[in-house]
Amino acid sequence: MPDVPGLRPTPDRVRETLFNWLQPVITGAHCLDLYAGTGILGLEALSRGASDVTLVEHDPVLFAQIRRNIELLDAAASARAEQGEATAWLARNKNSFDLVFLDPPYGRGLVAKSTSKMKERKCLLPRAVIYIESEPGMETPDGFRVIREGKAGKVKFMLVELL
Repeated sequence: MPDVPGLRPTPDRVRETLFNWLQPVITGAHCLDLYAGTGILGLEALSRGASDVTLVEHDPVLFAQIRRNIELLDAAASARAEQGEATAWLARNKNSFDLVFLDPPYGRGLVAKSTSKMKERKCLLPRAVIYIESEPGMETPDGFRVIREGKAGKVKFMLVELL
């Protein structure tokens, strides 16, 4: 992956925990990797049985690398990369998802903005699960409840679902 300022790939230990949590729901899931960064979460979801994944990334360097990785993995039939700012992308999105990976830049209120936009646009299928990775101290988004949560160093992570 390119060296891009602010890029924080999900640590291996956190990814292992996350995919253990997701094991019962990942098979056949329609996934969204919003703020995809490296795209590792969405692409790993495919390797673990997800039906498809849409990876949204604003940074042009990261977006180009995600597209190359999709080609290298021969995943074009089930992985779609889209370039754009995440909340603007959500505003025009017409698809719904079972599983969303949400790991935006810290300190900008993007978790609350993104989850609010997902509810408004009805982007979440019944029983959808959202994985959120954030700085410590971030509150659970309005209208959601925590299913599982953990902390690793300076990373807080949780699975949430609609109330």
